[in-house]
Amino acid sequence: MKYLIFGRKTGWLAQKFNDFLENSLISDVDITDLPALREELDKKKPEVVINAAGITGRPNIDWCEEHKIETVAVNTTGPLNILEACEERKIYWCHLSSGCVFQGRGSNGKGFKEEDQANPPSFYSWTKYWADQILKNFSSLIVRLRMPIDNEPNPRNLIDKLVAYSQIINTENSVTIIQDFLKATKQLIEKRRIGIYHLVNPGSIKPSEIIELYKKMINPNHQFKVISEKDLYKQGLAKAVRSNCVLNTNKLQKEGICLKPIQERIIEIMREYKDNIK
Repeated sequence: MKYLIFGRKTGWLAQKFNDFLENSLISDVDITDLPALREELDKKKPEVVINAAGITGRPNIDWCEEHKIETVAVNTTGPLNILEACEERKIYWCHLSSGCVFQGRGSNGKGFKEEDQANPPSFYSWTKYWADQILKNFSSLIVRLRMPIDNEPNPRNLIDKLVAYSQIINTENSVTIIQDFLKATKQLIEKRRIGIYHLVNPGSIKPSEIIELYKKMINPNHQFKVISEKDLYKQGLAKAVRSNCVLNTNKLQKEGICLKPIQERIIEIMREYKDNIK
């Protein structure tokens, strides 16, 4: 298949998909420009489009609270432009969304399902949810990932983010191992699935557990303090409310795509991460 990936050529996830897929190309066309999108699709003629473009804030979602127009344009209007352009040309496409539209563990404590009513905690989360709510009514694949972890150092990698913080919260979350995410997304694309799928590793883990493992396996001299989520806001360390949630992966498993539980997988990834540190 010929893939066209929307997202900056320096974008982390766009690059990850481009390295993983065969016969793929990254397009840095502005997804808020519908005529430019149409022209790009007519020129490149992809069989599959992947939208990896999005605003998560500079450097975090606090930025989105004060730049709402820009955030809506890229996270909500942009995907709708891709939808229109792809529908016109009968092109199958995949949109990268986020599990941050939820807060908590779900009504039964077993994680939020794809069809559950969301409770977005921030403006950034709302812009992702608004796009999801519209796209799910069309022939689009929507994959939600959470707090991505990679086996290579990168500022977008959750491991690197946590290492940079002197204070770490101890709230349980779903997380996505990038290597597993790429493979699972490709499988769903090959099956031509549509609708929303939660692409996280089963189970949950606390950021404090991840950094404890980093200290044990990589840097025993690393120092940090564990704080509660309430302290995060009390100390003014964050403006926008952060999403802390657990997602249910039963729908993905019914497709025969069974990712390793995060408590097991994180050890493997941390070992690979150590080997990749330069």
